[in-house]
Amino acid sequence: MERAEEVTYLDTHVVIWIFGGEEQRLSSAATKQIRDEELLISPAVVLELQLLHEIKRLKAAALKVIERLSVEIGLRVCGLPFTSVLEHAVEQSWTRDPFDRLIVAQASANDGALVTRDREIRRNYKRSIW
Repeated sequence: MERAEEVTYLDTHVVIWIFGGEEQRLSSAATKQIRDEELLISPAVVLELQLLHEIKRLKAAALKVIERLSVEIGLRVCGLPFTSVLEHAVEQSWTRDPFDRLIVAQASANDGALVTRDREIRRNYKRSIW
């Protein structure tokens, strides 16, 4: 199981903003967290990025985004077993969005912080940072 002293997960929109050079859209707390901690994303973020690429809302394919951010900021895809994430996902009854549910569950399964601007996530996941 991947476990560090402190890990920070990034929501999909945060990944898109960093990839697009739009770090100014991040809060100061988000920027500090990203700068200071080990960065992970849920595999659900990879899938969401790819779907956005396929519908032409993101120019780069998901794996290109992850590959570049891996080099630039050390971003990694979390390798927790899906069954572990699923156990946490079934507890996220506050949302019907499967991506939000899996992204929060991934962070929760690893007791990690989650950088997100999403108000609904921040209301429901105590380790959210914005």
